[in-house]
Amino acid sequence: MTRLLIGIGLVVLFVIYQAAFTIGEWEQGMILQFGNPKRILQEPGLYFKLPVIQNLARFDKRVLTTDAQTAEYITLDKKRVLVDHVSRWRIQAPLEFYRSVRDQQRAMMRLDDIISARLRQETAKHNFLDFVREKRQDIMETVTRDTRETATDFGIEVIDVRIKRLDLPEEVQASVFARMRAERERIAKRYRAEGEERAREVRAGADREREVILATAYETSQKLTGEGDAQATAIYAQSLGQDPEFYAFTRRLQTYEKILTTGTTLVLRPDSELLRNLQTPSPGGQ
Repeated sequence: MTRLLIGIGLVVLFVIYQAAFTIGEWEQGMILQFGNPKRILQEPGLYFKLPVIQNLARFDKRVLTTDAQTAEYITLDKKRVLVDHVSRWRIQAPLEFYRSVRDQQRAMMRLDDIISARLRQETAKHNFLDFVREKRQDIMETVTRDTRETATDFGIEVIDVRIKRLDLPEEVQASVFARMRAERERIAKRYRAEGEERAREVRAGADREREVILATAYETSQKLTGEGDAQATAIYAQSLGQDPEFYAFTRRLQTYEKILTTGTTLVLRPDSELLRNLQTPSPGGQ
């Protein structure tokens, strides 16, 4: 009797083990009976199924990421580009997802095919520079929208599609870089030529301004010199008018100061006017 109860207990435990299961908050499930969907479980908790004849298929409820392999595309201007795209998506309808792609691995493959096809179409509509400038965001929004519409039939909600890397093939990079370098050198030469022309204009303006300043300064100096000479002449004339003999005496003294220096030899006549003050004391002197 004890063995029978133990056997029944083991059978009950086995049935409970086969029938009971839990669904976490990060997942959703589907009960399958002989491969046919019977019930969809999208809320977390404890559930039961029929042992043996029913199976459980689990699907992730979180946002998933697909990182595709690098593929080559042709742009509108016939440029070959290598594109590596990445997408974010989640399983929105488990029943459609199971019927169309079965599991997550096949879903990633199907989604990669859809995105690659749409990206190839958009690449063929735009030039290479559109992908590296301001139109890249618009292109990826178009690819995301079209991919989302197509993926809905597979129970997939596409959240976003982005280009992770865009590059040129190695054999094309050298020629492109050479053209870019030549273009930059052409621009640099133009800037240098414009700079040299501007420098010449600045130097010419500075030279003209310098000549004007020098001419103005020379004119002012000559004017001041003339005015000084006129004032000096007036002073001399006024002094001569007041005391001509004293004026002549001071002028002779100035002459002596200039000519009678160390090492100077003068040959003069005895009656020279220049010797008069040297031979006879000046009036009033001792």
